[in-house]
Amino acid sequence: MITHLANGMCVDGVGDTKVRSLYLVNGLIAESIEPTAKIDANYDVRGKVLMAGGIDLHTHIGGGKVNIARLLLPELVLPKIESFDSHGIRQLSAPVPTTWETGLRYLEMGYTTCMEPAVLPANARQAHREMADIPWLDTGGYLLLGNDRMLLRWIAEGVSQEQINQYVAWMLKAHQCCGVKVVNAGGIDAFKFNQRHLDVDESHPVFPVTPRDILRALAQAVDELRLAHPLHVHCSNLGVPGNIASTLKTLQAVEGRRIHLTHAQFHCYGTGGPHGFSSEAYQLAEYVNWNSHVTIDIGQVLFGQTVTISGDTMHQFANRNLARPRKVIFQDLECQAGCGVVPFRYKQDQYVHGLQWTIGLELCLRILDPTRVFLTTDHPNGGPFTAYPHLLRLLTSYDFRMSIFERLHPDVQSSSSLPSLKREYTLEEIAQMTRRGPAKILGLQDRGTLESGKVADVVVYDPSEKLDTMFSSPTMVFRHGELVYRDGQALKGSCKTTIVANPSVETSMNARLNREWPEQYGYNTDMVRIVDEELLSGGHRLKAATPLSSS
Repeated sequence: MITHLANGMCVDGVGDTKVRSLYLVNGLIAESIEPTAKIDANYDVRGKVLMAGGIDLHTHIGGGKVNIARLLLPELVLPKIESFDSHGIRQLSAPVPTTWETGLRYLEMGYTTCMEPAVLPANARQAHREMADIPWLDTGGYLLLGNDRMLLRWIAEGVSQEQINQYVAWMLKAHQCCGVKVVNAGGIDAFKFNQRHLDVDESHPVFPVTPRDILRALAQAVDELRLAHPLHVHCSNLGVPGNIASTLKTLQAVEGRRIHLTHAQFHCYGTGGPHGFSSEAYQLAEYVNWNSHVTIDIGQVLFGQTVTISGDTMHQFANRNLARPRKVIFQDLECQAGCGVVPFRYKQDQYVHGLQWTIGLELCLRILDPTRVFLTTDHPNGGPFTAYPHLLRLLTSYDFRMSIFERLHPDVQSSSSLPSLKREYTLEEIAQMTRRGPAKILGLQDRGTLESGKVADVVVYDPSEKLDTMFSSPTMVFRHGELVYRDGQALKGSCKTTIVANPSVETSMNARLNREWPEQYGYNTDMVRIVDEELLSGGHRLKAATPLSSS
């Protein structure tokens, strides 16, 4: 199958924006074909903007926590899903939508790859099956480690780094994930012993281990296993005024190894300002600008109703009295992690919420390299992923973001530095932030740009001065070379790929865990291992992220 896209303005984040033609040949991009080759479909896209499919590296779309949220909030389900709020953001039918709606809404923005950032080992099989049910998206997951009792005990006992490495490799392989996620290192387990706070150098109440010990061991394992994606970290003290100190200690704890700080907006607060709550975005941005081993995603806050879902039961519990509606759920999960579901409403006229809104934008505008800061709302924690077109307009238009800034609490207006940041993102920088950059740190060398040989995930947009309009209504979307969306209509499904890591596991670790796993968790490892065939049903495919070069 050969499709010709003629005369489009190709914007792919490699600094070579220009009008050119693309051929989609058997699922891959090519810039030319043999003169005698038969073209099956020909589209003149003159005057339109072409980009690679968008990549969301942190969005909660599968697993137990999203289903708990669905069950908790039936009253928030909207009767119609074609509604928009006052800012033009498409509303989802519920804070956590169905799998079908998730796929459709991402497709309508031109996104084709999404990563679930919190796959609990005990619930990995269900998470994969749910993600497999999301149409039009390639998916993958990061495995939650850093609070599982086996790992904490081993680090406390001072086992070798090689044993930690092999444990991480075994866990990734058994649960078919592509990266390692740490949520409040050690803090979730400490909460189970009535600990209400655990800073980076504070010892666990039972095991003689600190969050710094856990972060260092896992970051070293990720690097020595040559995993493509850096250690994906949700810091200690999320949402707490003054937490910039623990955030910087977290970044230093990995001792120069690669680290990805997720939903960073929630991790850069000070204690200044008129209400004892201030932005320290400049400190975090400066650290990122000067330290090439750090990447972040922003976790932008949007105004309106949502639900916060997190493995960080310690801090979800601390926020339980802020729940709107007034109901919450907390769970302990197989001595591996936790779960807290707290519905929440961000208000435009509330000082803290307004400042959170400005902090996310500050991070994007202050960090110089768009391939190291990524657009997320930590869906649904900061707001819906359908806000991405709106956020892109905020980043590309100073006047537009000031028009909203002027509606915020007066103390936000008097204390925020956002008005002084007049940078406006270009389309090239947007492609770097939402396509090329995420592909790079996920090890997805087959996508993220429009270069020859890449997967033919191609999006065609009508240019517009209002980028929220442009990015919420592509003209066409191709998935692996197949036209799946045109002029507001999803056409049909397409093949799906699950992104995994593929580390080698030594036989000795299999034997050890076969022996020790039942002692720790009460069931056999055979119950958790997910074999390839389980993910390959229905024509689905597996793709291993490209490991780091040994050099």
